[in-house]
Amino acid sequence: MSAASKADRAAHLRLVSDRADGGTPGIKLSGVSKTYRGRDGEVPSLRPLDFEIDEGEFFVVVGPSGCGKSTLLKMISGLLPPSAGEILVKGEIVKGPHGNVGIVFQNALLLPWRTVLSNVMLPIDMKRLPRDKFLPRAKELLKLVGLEGFETKLPWQLSGGMQQRASICRALVHDPEIMLMDEPFGALDAMTRERMNVELMRIQRETGKTVLLITHSIPEAVFLADRVLVMTERPGAIAAIYEVPLPRPRPLEVMADPRFTELVQRIRKHFFTQSALD
Repeated sequence: MSAASKADRAAHLRLVSDRADGGTPGIKLSGVSKTYRGRDGEVPSLRPLDFEIDEGEFFVVVGPSGCGKSTLLKMISGLLPPSAGEILVKGEIVKGPHGNVGIVFQNALLLPWRTVLSNVMLPIDMKRLPRDKFLPRAKELLKLVGLEGFETKLPWQLSGGMQQRASICRALVHDPEIMLMDEPFGALDAMTRERMNVELMRIQRETGKTVLLITHSIPEAVFLADRVLVMTERPGAIAAIYEVPLPRPRPLEVMADPRFTELVQRIRKHFFTQSALD
């Protein structure tokens, strides 16, 4: 292990120790690993992971393709069981899909035959929750993200960014405490992606949700996060966890801040010693 890697590992351990008496953990992983079994034998995806995400924290995971980022998200959501270790959400062990999370994927995945409002209400219909209770919330969320007046539109009538805003509303409509986001803006053009990052920070600030976001983009990770977890190549492990020393709210101009550029470069060095990110 290089001197830089040892220093980053030591910094990570100090952060874990320093935060042990800090905020309340909304998500906690203890010795969590994942190995897939196929015809050719076992394929390790994630090496044992130990970290916590505080309630109300914006936590971002960055790493190369195939390092297990999406696998990690699926295990936290309960869609995929870990091979070893334990995941706790709000102090409860995750043993299967649970209602305490909302998930946003790279593509909006809106049903083309349903209106915007009907798409947002989809989790309510699937969970058979009372529509009269959640319909006002769905409308308030659409207003929050600037889609008021688009309730009766079909997905094809919206831009890509507007579709992803509707997808975020759908993830929040049943009022989960945790929002999991897997490359939510990866399919958008650069300018729309920047606007959506600013919008997402505002939504998280106003709703107080705990957010776990996965990305390949180092600048996006630093711009959004309270902390950034850097993963190694597969089988994924924790290379380092960094605090982001930038006040909120953050305008796009913060990307010119020397603290921003220094942290981006520091994270990027991890991948110079492994391989390039996508």
